[in-house]
Amino acid sequence: MGDVAIGARSGSGGPLEPDGTGGQGGFAASSGEGEGGTTPGGRPEAPGARAAAGDGAWPEAGQAPGTAAGGADAVSGGAGPQGAHPGDAAPAPEGGAEATSDGEAAPKRKQRSFWVELPFLVVIALALALVIKTFLVQAFVIPSASMEDTLQIEDRVLVDKLTPWFGSEPERGEVVVFRDPGQWLGPAPAASDNPVVRFFTFIGLMPDANEQNLIKRVIGVGGDTIECQGTGPVMVNGEPLDEPYLKPGVTPCGDRSFGPVTVPEGSIWVMGDNRSNSEDSRYHQNENGGFVPVDDVVGRALVIAWPVGHWDYLEVPETYAQFG
Repeated sequence: MGDVAIGARSGSGGPLEPDGTGGQGGFAASSGEGEGGTTPGGRPEAPGARAAAGDGAWPEAGQAPGTAAGGADAVSGGAGPQGAHPGDAAPAPEGGAEATSDGEAAPKRKQRSFWVELPFLVVIALALALVIKTFLVQAFVIPSASMEDTLQIEDRVLVDKLTPWFGSEPERGEVVVFRDPGQWLGPAPAASDNPVVRFFTFIGLMPDANEQNLIKRVIGVGGDTIECQGTGPVMVNGEPLDEPYLKPGVTPCGDRSFGPVTVPEGSIWVMGDNRSNSEDSRYHQNENGGFVPVDDVVGRALVIAWPVGHWDYLEVPETYAQFG
């Protein structure tokens, strides 16, 4: 029995007529196994040839199966360029230009010059430096020998300014930077007239002499009772301090015995590590008792950042652990 190829569309289809007329989406049959059939209309058919799926029309004579009349490829979306096949990529535009959605070539985007971007980079860098100086970390230069041998003249220290914003207060043993609480340094020097110096001072790359900052070690906090008699040691709440950070050759009291004094709440008592060359709380007891308000503390000095050979972390000595 010969093979029968059935191509039906939905709808009512009539029986196949000898002249090819029939119902909508009618049947096509071939007689003889492996033989070519006859197309509707009586034209001979190549073996296995059938019309492309679509409206059910057969191709014209000499037309390849799978194409519509007129030679256009039977693909959705319209006819492609001559000689192209479905799935072929569109040719790239000449000159290396980018292609737009409508197929036209777009000019290449030009890269901006470094000199055009440089002012923006400088502004961003300066803004970041100002934010860091104001809220995070600031560098200070050591101007005197009052903290030797812990800190040397011209050392640069980095001061943590962030934690005080969250309510952190100075603790015993910390090295802190604070604003002059009352003419400890005398009159402030005149500001520089050099615009370059003033600019770098503003962004924190140079120290501001008008700020009148000092750096000392916290010996006592609010509520502590402190005294030092003769050659020492310094007593805090009746307990002696072991102070290995003192400059060799100096005594804990230096040349100024004091106390006992009680530190008021909201204040600290400070002393330099070089007790023989430090005008600290001992020397300013006639000015607010020698106490420094906590509100005047800029922040805690964390590390010696410069010069590289002096790099060190300024940790709290173990002797202060006895106070909890």
